[in-house]
Amino acid sequence: MNILFVYYVSSGGVETLNRQRSSALKKKNINCHFLYYQKVRELVNNHDAPTFITNDDNEIKTIINKGNYSAIIITSDYKSLPKFRSLGYQGNIIWEIQGFGPKHIARSELANAIPYVTGYSNGILSSITPHIISLLNEFYPSFPKFIFHNCFDTSRFLYRALPKVDSPIIAWTGRIEDNKNWREFLQIGHQLIKVYNAAIKLYMFEDHTLSSPTERDEFNRLTKQLNLQNNLTIFSNVPNERMADYFSMIGDSGGFLCSTSKVEGFGYAIVEAMSCRCPVLSSDSDGVSSSIIHNQTGKFYSLGNIYQAMNEGIDLMANHQLRESIRTQGTKHVTTLFTPEQYSTQFISMLNSLGINFQG
Repeated sequence: MNILFVYYVSSGGVETLNRQRSSALKKKNINCHFLYYQKVRELVNNHDAPTFITNDDNEIKTIINKGNYSAIIITSDYKSLPKFRSLGYQGNIIWEIQGFGPKHIARSELANAIPYVTGYSNGILSSITPHIISLLNEFYPSFPKFIFHNCFDTSRFLYRALPKVDSPIIAWTGRIEDNKNWREFLQIGHQLIKVYNAAIKLYMFEDHTLSSPTERDEFNRLTKQLNLQNNLTIFSNVPNERMADYFSMIGDSGGFLCSTSKVEGFGYAIVEAMSCRCPVLSSDSDGVSSSIIHNQTGKFYSLGNIYQAMNEGIDLMANHQLRESIRTQGTKHVTTLFTPEQYSTQFISMLNSLGINFQG
């Protein structure tokens, strides 16, 4: 059986999800193919599966005709649903939601999507994200909905023992854009350097191709204003497999991953960090509640409360007993909750519910 997954760009959490589910579903004899509309960077992580990059309708039609797809899953881009029908595809189309940024934007997008989704697709797929689930129940009360956790293979992305660095590293991953809330990370880092340890290093992992010039100028301005130049290192487009090294090193340094998103859908970077024994301090940003249980598998702070974030960060670095407990429990949590096997079972159940009979 072949399934085509469609998304805008080969970057970010959706790309990580695609590679993870490709591996998981392949074990059940489901072949995943991937279509991205554009490539905004040279690096395209290996999907170990056919991967197309085009936004040309004729090329997409050829892909569909040759692919013999039992279903097409289109992530986020509800406006393209009629196009795939007009290109001749008559099988099941599933619209997938993997976060829409701030809650007011999610509400607007899910409302605007109604005629596209109900008119041209057969069902909706979403990860377990409370505010998205609530909106789906409001706007699509009787439409087929399939809601289950994303998958993550901790046997392939895991802790690696590396030489220990001298100073704690506090890391951040994302795009230099408003919802990822880079401003708050710089403020938190500034306070921890000033109050707790002047030698703290700040590592920011980003995709520089996905930021606007205005945001970039504001980022550079705030970095200088807070005098962070000597503490801050920026990494752009690090290959995903190398991030296991960085997260392992950050965890062993005595530091942590700091996630400051205003709203997060699943938060793959958080799960990746926890799998590598790197503790996480996160804003209480909805979707990550599946991964983080406060003071058990990670730590939360209230969005916008820099003082609270600083204190939680200090506790995570200074309270060694709690830190080690969080590292151990965090790794155990993601190992059991997001298994590829569970994802495959629920994915096949979704297909069967839509009349695509497949046993795996």
